[in-house]
Amino acid sequence: MSVSDHRTRTHPSTGARVLGAVAMGSYLLPSISFYSSTLREALGVEDRTADGTGFALTFDDGPHAQGTPATLEVLAAAGVQATFFLVGEQVRRNPGLAGEIVAAGHAVGLHCDRHRNLLRLAPRQVRTDLARAQASVEEAAGRPVELYRPPYGILNATALRLARAHGWRTLLWSHWGKDWQAKATPESIAAHATDGMRSGSVLLLHDADDYSAPGSWRRTVAALPKMLETLAQLELQAVAL
Repeated sequence: MSVSDHRTRTHPSTGARVLGAVAMGSYLLPSISFYSSTLREALGVEDRTADGTGFALTFDDGPHAQGTPATLEVLAAAGVQATFFLVGEQVRRNPGLAGEIVAAGHAVGLHCDRHRNLLRLAPRQVRTDLARAQASVEEAAGRPVELYRPPYGILNATALRLARAHGWRTLLWSHWGKDWQAKATPESIAAHATDGMRSGSVLLLHDADDYSAPGSWRRTVAALPKMLETLAQLELQAVAL
């Protein structure tokens, strides 16, 4: 996905039109990855792999009772590692899945406790949400959180400060499959996800449908083999974040 300075675009799942990377008071709108590296570095927000090589495969919104195991199965068959940004309330509903993700060799990151737009939350609500999510994810995964991605990729000043205080890497994305949409197909997901991919890209997908179109995870799972085949043809390898 790419936008030009100050253009509006439709944000995933919300459908809202937002301005790219514009600071508004204490808030930061999502498209910061399209602005200067100096600005991103100053705010501590990333959208690339740590060393700029390969590509990072990431999944948001899980764990999901059906979607996560199906995703893990495809990844295991392909020998590919990924990062799963987990939602606290979903971890509590599926307490064993975070451990299964880790046991399969994948990384876990913090997404949120309840999947809400941070622009609608007061600072205290943001602090409470992240604290509860951190406790749930770390207990279930058996390891400390090191990565953070907010819902919809939307950050505010409170979330940025908390991420810095905890030493979390705040990671957005450079590419997405648009797999949350009801109109998405396995073919469209694979095409969107791999369009313009290059070394260092971070790909956003979803292994759950709790906050998106019902059954969307099934189309994502169906798209994964073709997507991974295309990336292999581009000589891009999945790397750890």
